[in-house]
Amino acid sequence: MASEAIIETRDLSYSYPGGISALSSVNLEIRQGEFVAIIGSNGSGKTTLVKHFNGLLKPSQGHVMVDGLDTRTTRVSELSRIVGFVFQNPDHQIFAYSVWEEASFGLKLHKLDAETVEQQTTEALQAVSLDELRDRHPRALSRGQRQRLATASILALRTPVLVLDEPTTGQDFLSRRQIMALAVELHADGRTVLMVTHDMALVAEYATRVIVMKDGAAVCDASPNEVFKQDEVLKSTGLDLPPVAKIARGLRAYGFSDTPLTQTELVENLLTAIRS
Repeated sequence: MASEAIIETRDLSYSYPGGISALSSVNLEIRQGEFVAIIGSNGSGKTTLVKHFNGLLKPSQGHVMVDGLDTRTTRVSELSRIVGFVFQNPDHQIFAYSVWEEASFGLKLHKLDAETVEQQTTEALQAVSLDELRDRHPRALSRGQRQRLATASILALRTPVLVLDEPTTGQDFLSRRQIMALAVELHADGRTVLMVTHDMALVAEYATRVIVMKDGAAVCDASPNEVFKQDEVLKSTGLDLPPVAKIARGLRAYGFSDTPLTQTELVENLLTAIRS
C-alpha cells in the first residue's frame, strides 16, 4: 500500500515582489519516506518551491499542504517541527555564539526538557563530527564545518521531513560522503528527504525520484533512470548526464543496453559484458 502524501501542492503559483513569476501551477505529492531530488537550471524555481514546504514563502495562488496543514494559515514555527530546512549558504541560518548553542537552539525554542536537549544536540553534533568543537564560535569554523553545523541544528529537531539545499556545496570529499551517509540513514529510518542539487552524480546515487523544474514548472517527475533517458528534457533544461551514464553511453556498442547511473552499476554491467 502506498504511503500517504506528507507534502502536497495544488496549483501552486508564486510571484516575487515586482511581479516576477517564479512558480506556475505546480501540482506535486511528496509521500512519506521518499528520497526526492529536485533539479533544474538556475532560476528554474527549485529553491522557491522547497521554501514553500516550511512556510518561508506563502503561495501567491494555490495551496501547499504539509502533513494536513495549510501553510497559508500555519505559523513557520509549527511547520518547522515537520520540515527541517538546511540552506545552501549556512551563514543564512547560523547566528549563535557557540556550536552548541546553535545546534540546540531549535530544541530550546520548542521548549523541550533539558535532558532531551542535551541528548539530541549531542547526537546531532556527533553525527557531523563537531561534538569536540561544541564551545567554538561558529564564525571560527570553516565553511564546510558551518554547513555541517547547519545540518546538525536541523538533525537535532528530528523532523519527519528534511530539505537539503545543495547539501555538498563547499564540502571536501570525506565531508560530502558523511553528509550523504546521514541522509541515507535518515531515509532508512523512514524520514522523507528532499535534495535540491546541481550534482547529477548525487541524484544518480541517492535519489529514488527526480523532479525536474523549468521556468517555474515541474516538467518531469520520474525515477532517476527514466529522467536520464530523456535527452530532450535534459537538453531543454540545461542539465547533463551523470559521469557514469556518459561512460556507459560511450560503451553502448559493446553491449550496454541499459544505462548505469552509479559506479556499482557500471562495474556490474562491465562484468556482464566481459562474461558474455
